[in-house]
Amino acid sequence: MTGPAEPVGPGAGRPGVTVAVLGLGEAGGRIAADLAAAGARVRGFDPAVPAPSGIEPAADDADACRGAALVLSLTTAAESEQALYQALPGLGPFTVYADANTASPGHKQRLARLAEQTGVPFADIAIMAPILPLGLRTPMLASGPAATTVAGLLNGFGAATEVLPGPAGVAAIRKLLRSVFYKGMAAAMVEALRAAEVAGCVDWLREHIAADLAAADETTAARLEQGTYQHARRRVHEMAAASDMLGELGVPPRVARASQRWLEELSEG
Repeated sequence: MTGPAEPVGPGAGRPGVTVAVLGLGEAGGRIAADLAAAGARVRGFDPAVPAPSGIEPAADDADACRGAALVLSLTTAAESEQALYQALPGLGPFTVYADANTASPGHKQRLARLAEQTGVPFADIAIMAPILPLGLRTPMLASGPAATTVAGLLNGFGAATEVLPGPAGVAAIRKLLRSVFYKGMAAAMVEALRAAEVAGCVDWLREHIAADLAAADETTAARLEQGTYQHARRRVHEMAAASDMLGELGVPPRVARASQRWLEELSEG
């Protein structure tokens, strides 16, 4: 892994560089606004969202891309392939294209192959935290053929983009591995809090969860991992009881039952 890339290429990070942003929702709108505030000329297109103040509106994806040094796709994963196809007529010989949507590594690799077939330098961008608190300064990872160039352009405007060696999809892998843990933990917490509300002890559980998170240190992850393998057989029964309790409280035990089944597999291994 390398550190944050330095600005790369003619005009990187200087006023007058044109950036096209495809998709102007929560993430795209915030990043577009931050780029414009940092001195970029930003052209944007979203079929459902008007361009915010300071962003030059475009008629379509290809129109947004004309004259751009960098194209950032922030549509959705489902729309990202169509966005790339529609952008192609507007891409110049020195334009780099970065897909910053949350998608599987395989999907990013398909986009990279499509870009390669049409001679477009491509990068996979993974946004590694919620976008609203820090906007363009949100930590990002970049991989793929154009990762260094894209990171250099973004970092020239104040971004915090780290280049990973390897093809498109490598950045997506890192993001989604974190998602398995953090989103899974959040889903388990919501399930437990819903049951605690029915049981009349939601405040107690909130305080308990907060205290455990505050007390976490570098040994916590190792303890959780090792304890799961070590005590899987006993924990099967514990999670079966927890699942039954949730059912009695009228809360579907989606996460609890899945945990029980996963522990059953581990205990048999």
